[in-house]
Amino acid sequence: MLTVKDLNVWFGFPPDRVDAVKAASFAVAPGESFGLVGESGSGKSTILRAIAGLIDTWSGRIEVDGKAVAGRTRDRAFYRTVQMVFQDPYASLHPRHSVDAVLNEALTLQGMDDIDARITRLLEDVGLGRGFRFRYPHQLSGGQRQRVAIARALAAEPRLLLLDEPTSALDVSVQAEILNLLADLRAEHKLTYVMVSHDLAVVAHMCDRLAVMQHGRILEVMTADALRRGAGQQDYTRNLIAASTGYSRS
Repeated sequence: MLTVKDLNVWFGFPPDRVDAVKAASFAVAPGESFGLVGESGSGKSTILRAIAGLIDTWSGRIEVDGKAVAGRTRDRAFYRTVQMVFQDPYASLHPRHSVDAVLNEALTLQGMDDIDARITRLLEDVGLGRGFRFRYPHQLSGGQRQRVAIARALAAEPRLLLLDEPTSALDVSVQAEILNLLADLRAEHKLTYVMVSHDLAVVAHMCDRLAVMQHGRILEVMTADALRRGAGQQDYTRNLIAASTGYSRS
């Protein structure tokens, strides 16, 4: 579903150029959930943004469902296949747009028909009733806002979801609900996930495999089972696991 080969991403120009991602390569199979982990500034979210077309200063090869993408240009077909859920549900929804307006716009942009019924179905898919349809973001909790953001991403009926720390801005009590929702949606809609998280316990629970990043480079790709066992090949990986607050190997 996704192939990233020798991806380099940079910002600025010499002598102030910053190389955020360096020669990153990995592949994600259809239906797989793949994680990107590492310390802040390691390049995890930058990779997602390059895939999504939000950054145009990159080189290498990105293929989605066997089709190469270039630069920052993405066509409607791309966004029918790939959608992104951002970290902060407070920032990703327009404060003056109701839930209905948010979903209506997403469906219209994708050329969908029968919009009224689709909005109802999207709200049901993410565990929100039709009573939420005409509410505004300020009338929603953080978890409810993120459910709306997920519904907006699902409006295009994508096959690949890019998840950029989708629960880190939420209260701990709500995080598990959103993670369980994402797991259920993946099974129900046969979705492929690429998930960025700093929480190794979340990645161990949600992902099949993961890439460990440091200073813009992928150090190793490992299975979630190896993560749970603390069996990293690199010293950095083992130290990262050991330093994870609240992480359990059970």
